[in-house]
Amino acid sequence: MTLKDIYEWDKRSLERIKKFQLATKYKKVGIGLSCVVVLAIVALRFTEAEPAWIKPLLNNLMLLGLLIVSVSKEKIEDEYIVMLRSQSYRVAFLLGVVYVFVQPYVTYGVSLLIEPETARVEMSYFQVLTFMLLIQLMLFHVLLKKCHA
Repeated sequence: MTLKDIYEWDKRSLERIKKFQLATKYKKVGIGLSCVVVLAIVALRFTEAEPAWIKPLLNNLMLLGLLIVSVSKEKIEDEYIVMLRSQSYRVAFLLGVVYVFVQPYVTYGVSLLIEPETARVEMSYFQVLTFMLLIQLMLFHVLLKKCHA
């Protein structure tokens, strides 16, 4: 196998990943999964004891639902829609980076005012990924509405 073969294989693999999208019908599956998870999280707030494994599972299912919605095609998927989707991912990434830099210190400052002895600077992967996926979905929806208005 030559270097050129490896380069071509990499190029084809990246193109497949870049063009990966789920069918339109999966958007409803992702929305449904996310809604069920939110309802489960709310319901768990009213229970006395919850197993330790339930919260991480629900967090991951929420992320999965949002990701499914994010990578599902629109009914009409043309070049303009692809460009809007790309812009929304780019902005979500940039805002996600800003969020990672700013949010822990905001949380720390508020915690310091309310409960100084327990104040910590921390952030979970769930917060960051949820923030980025929600920003991407909302921005894409807004851009889509503007283009069809």
